[in-house]
Amino acid sequence: MLGLTVLALTAVFVVPLLLMVSTSFKSVEEANSLDFSLVPQEPTLAAYREILGSARLPVLRWLGNSLLVALLHSALVVTISTTAAYALARLEFPFRRTMLGLVLATMFVPGVIFLIPHFLIVNELGWLNSYASLVVPSAAGAFGVIFLRQFFLAVNPAIEEAARIDGANQWQIFWHMMLPLAKPAVATLAVLAFLSSWNDFLWPVFVLFSTDMLTLPAGLAQLQGEFASRFDLLMAGAVVASVPVLVVYVVAQRYIIEGVSQGGVKA
Repeated sequence: MLGLTVLALTAVFVVPLLLMVSTSFKSVEEANSLDFSLVPQEPTLAAYREILGSARLPVLRWLGNSLLVALLHSALVVTISTTAAYALARLEFPFRRTMLGLVLATMFVPGVIFLIPHFLIVNELGWLNSYASLVVPSAAGAFGVIFLRQFFLAVNPAIEEAARIDGANQWQIFWHMMLPLAKPAVATLAVLAFLSSWNDFLWPVFVLFSTDMLTLPAGLAQLQGEFASRFDLLMAGAVVASVPVLVVYVVAQRYIIEGVSQGGVKA
């Protein structure tokens, strides 16, 4: 019974992916046909040639934009979250618990609420239609701070005391001892931040106005017409968008599993 349940759940997740890849190799007529077929009758690379070689659809430019924005966003998220989490977990300063409560409170507010305030701030800074508008606004998220704080709380305080006895200051303890110990959690947060930025569609549509500046999700939306859609192009674009995500996950899989298993444990 358990095996059948696992098989059914696997099919629910895998079949749509197989259909996406299959449709990307179909002709225009077959992709828009009402006759369902998982295997292309006449496989073709026409959809990939069109989206990767079209001047009207600069998919490679969109892919580069998404990669650049996602990498910069991940680096900024990790920088802010590690320093804030360490301070909230290990340093003693006035109103620390109050600040922690405020950070936690922001997790109960739907992200869409911040859409207009973020837009107004970005507009005042002159960042509209720029990479900064995609990298900066959501970098100081509460999830990363809370996630890493739990990891730092789980580290034995005796390690820090030993470092202080050896003459290390607070920054040296953080940089040379705590960060290396938190590598799995930091890698997990970096991957999650990368995926969040990579898959973001609504915010780029709000702040980007030129075709060359679009990210991949926002750019691929242009393949959908008002009266008709090229499903072969849409699925080929989805496959292209999936490849970097799969590569990132395969490379960081070991750190993700270790980071998730340790991040929620408090000593």
